[in-house]
Amino acid sequence: MPPFDAGGRVPEGHEPSGPAPTAVDRVTDVVRSEILSGTLAADEPLREEAASERLGVSRHTVRAAFQRLVAERLAVAAPYRGVRVASFDRETIIALQQLRAALEVEAVRIAGERYGSAWPDAVLAPARYALDRMAALGGAGFETGAAHPPQPAAEIDWLEAERIHAEFHGALVAASGSPRIIEAHGALGSELLLFLLHVRPHYTLDTLVAEHRALLHEVQTRGPDAIREHLEHSTALLLGR
Repeated sequence: MPPFDAGGRVPEGHEPSGPAPTAVDRVTDVVRSEILSGTLAADEPLREEAASERLGVSRHTVRAAFQRLVAERLAVAAPYRGVRVASFDRETIIALQQLRAALEVEAVRIAGERYGSAWPDAVLAPARYALDRMAALGGAGFETGAAHPPQPAAEIDWLEAERIHAEFHGALVAASGSPRIIEAHGALGSELLLFLLHVRPHYTLDTLVAEHRALLHEVQTRGPDAIREHLEHSTALLLGR
């Protein structure tokens, strides 16, 4: 997430930097994207030899990448079955959403105690920025910029929309200023994106943006109840699918 100035704006020309990705990073990114886009289906085997040949890397590199995906709960490793894409069954959905609620509800409660029913612009800026970026994927443009022609639904980058969706919820948690809650929520990372992949069929991009713009208002005015109801709604969508 980029830094914001005192007015809640992203400094012009700011670019994130970091160490160059390793071969394990690159393989992990490729396979992660294939899982989160649905290209690799739940319970599909992940074969070291096939991935090694396809991606032009050693089996040792592939094995290390698969271990990372297991740690992210995107894959599972079992004796005699090897590594497979994680399934997303009823028990997994409920457990994940219970953990999210414990963290996000408490984060909103803390933010409400600190800021009342009108959070400062600088605190709201990351969540607003995420929603603007999500809307821009559909051609809506940023609130301060010109609109572009709407994108056909088939051309929307849904994986990017889901990453931004996760950033929005991370921004709500960050409003608490609680380092341990922020750290614990950030560790959900890829598993949260897997949840969003499964809830995707229940939304258009427009309804997703609209629902979360309303949520950003409601967490300030209604506090923990608003985020609790939001999470219960998405859980019900999947369990009733």
